[in-house]
Amino acid sequence: MTQRKKKILRGIILSIFLVLLASPYFILQYVIPNNINFLLGKEHSLEFLLPLEAEIQVEEEILYVNENYMKPNDNIEINKPFTVTFNEIGEYKVSLKLFGIIPIKQVNVDVIEPYELIPCGKTIGVEMETDGILVLGLGSVQGDDSKYYEPCRGKLYTGDLIIEANDRLLKDKYDLIDVIENSDGVPIDLKINRSGAYKHVVVEPVKSSSDHEYRLGIWVRDNTQGIGTITYINPKTMLYGALGHGITDVDTKELMSLKDGMITNADIISITRGEKGAPGEIEGVILSDDRNILGDVRVNSNEGIFGKINNKDCELLKQSTLPIALQHEVKEGEAYILTDVAGQGIQDYQVNITKVSNFNNANSKGMVVEITDDQLLNKTNGIVQGMSGSPIIQNGKIIGAVTHVFVQNPSKGYGIYIENMLKKEKLIEN
Repeated sequence: MTQRKKKILRGIILSIFLVLLASPYFILQYVIPNNINFLLGKEHSLEFLLPLEAEIQVEEEILYVNENYMKPNDNIEINKPFTVTFNEIGEYKVSLKLFGIIPIKQVNVDVIEPYELIPCGKTIGVEMETDGILVLGLGSVQGDDSKYYEPCRGKLYTGDLIIEANDRLLKDKYDLIDVIENSDGVPIDLKINRSGAYKHVVVEPVKSSSDHEYRLGIWVRDNTQGIGTITYINPKTMLYGALGHGITDVDTKELMSLKDGMITNADIISITRGEKGAPGEIEGVILSDDRNILGDVRVNSNEGIFGKINNKDCELLKQSTLPIALQHEVKEGEAYILTDVAGQGIQDYQVNITKVSNFNNANSKGMVVEITDDQLLNKTNGIVQGMSGSPIIQNGKIIGAVTHVFVQNPSKGYGIYIENMLKKEKLIEN
């Protein structure tokens, strides 16, 4: 073997050794959660079964491990099953070390109050106004001289939110149209929000040859509406969570910036069954008269929409509450969802939790849910658009909500953990 081949071989062996050495580190980075929640005063059983020690800074008699309180600077061995109980609400940092020596990562622990929520499953109408005039796309304008112009090219982009025009705060798209049509061709100063950054652009309107009105050559939208499902109501705060995922614009696919919104009662007209490659949907009428308004919308996030129920006559408020289960309590196996899509009011339908994802992937697709109830399958063939937000119940506890359907298999879809929805409720408690 030549020296060159020996050098290459040594390099390959060294590379393999380094990969093997580094693999446990990266595997543990993925397996171990970045964040974990615990309920105040409740004993939680955990099974990480990893050769790690956990170091957590707590005061005496705040944390109990295996029913013994943990002293400051004590370590927890997590290479076997153990139980933890926190006696004080708060946020804590946990440092993990491999074999008690090699630092692996830091985990955020949040101790929260036990929640009792009203599981809902009611189909609702959702109406939202954007916080600005949303730019959907750019086009051209044929001027009086028969030439085509693109006045906003390189200045505005799809997804921009137009906030002001010539220092005039825009309430809706008609305010923008009014400024443009009365510009007399003078350049217009637009204040926009682009991905959270505010800036000004100046655009020059073009008089259209078709109607002799001034145009900017853009398509815009300032509101949206649709059908979804309300997941829960917190009877203590009257706050609710719904959908389990955010409302995105159908054209830009971006999360819509919320200015105002409301949820209402809705009547289901028909249901299009889901088929392979073609998601089904609920078709309904949004009832937006005063007596059918249920509440407002204050947050539109990747974990759902959130707001406050202000209709004290809402029938959902008469329903019984259930406790929540945290993410590490959710197990693969039988569960049920609440929904009213079958036309018989809110009913429970059997499902199977086929996969519980890693903590670090616990967003709106944290678990996989399969519809197994024959009645629901006969009606919808599985999960259809509009069922997003249907609460999932397991062992008498609310564990999450249905969020997405598998396009190639409508009997299956994703779910979000309830604790991730509740995190957004904290943004509006005050």
